[in-house]
Amino acid sequence: MNWFLMVLKKYATFSGRAQRAEYWYFLLFSSLIVIALSVIDSLTGSYNEETGWGLLSGLFSIAVLIPSIAVGVRRLHDTARTGWWLLIGMIPLIGTIVLIVLFVQDSTPGDNAYGPNPKAIVR
Repeated sequence: MNWFLMVLKKYATFSGRAQRAEYWYFLLFSSLIVIALSVIDSLTGSYNEETGWGLLSGLFSIAVLIPSIAVGVRRLHDTARTGWWLLIGMIPLIGTIVLIVLFVQDSTPGDNAYGPNPKAIVR
């Protein structure tokens, strides 16, 4: 949960680097929260069958949109790539696969153009 809160504290920070754990734990907790809110939406009747979104899950998704993009950019920086690589995700299927491969790669050792290695920083 600390990783999730750390990303929220860096709400719109697109500079620097993010470890794999920071990115993947944020994605995990965000997904679990959206699922829980979707269940609540279904029970309260605020779920829309046509759109596939409910009121609470939709509001939460909008609230974490910027932090999601920011942590994705920082994760790409950690692999020595520019954040513009996120746009490849707009290509159906292939773009998603490419992004997953990039996100699971290990950090570039030492400092890179985007800052010091976050693994070397003692928390």
